Amino acid sequence: MDEDGLPLMGSGIDLTKVPAIQQKRTVAFLNQFVVHTVQFLNRFSTVCEEKLADLSLRIQQIETTLNILDAKQDNLQDSGAQESGTPSENVVTVARDPRYARYLKMVQVGVPVMAIRNKMISEGLDPDLLEKPDAPVPNGATEKAIEESSDSDSSFSD
Repeated sequence: MDEDGLPLMGSGIDLTKVPAIQQKRTVAFLNQFVVHTVQFLNRFSTVCEEKLADLSLRIQQIETTLNILDAKQDNLQDSGAQESGTPSENVVTVARDPRYARYLKMVQVGVPVMAIRNKMISEGLDPDLLEKPDAPVPNGATEKAIEESSDSDSSFSD
């Protein structure tokens, strides 16, 4: 025995005379351990997925609320801008410009805004104007120029 009172098994033991470990019992313990571990991991992953789904739903609700608040704020700002002065009739707003109107329609249909913004950037248009449909077109186009461009575009569609 050592100083802790535990028996020492040294090299003096003949391992051929020691009884063999029962393999069936060891395999059964190992199988039980594996089954319980797999069941635990399955339950754990299910709980994690449920919590992630709940969190995703809460994030979507917050984003929806934020979008509604942004829309209300824009409406208040737009109504304040309209009361302060009306734009001249020759100036075309973003909503009436055919280059921007199609992107505004995409927003209404539900196309992801980031995809629309990327497409607008690739075509050299200002994506920030999606949020301001009543703003004047930045390059100063007039209604007459827009009508002429839409007439020429329609002639190619036939």
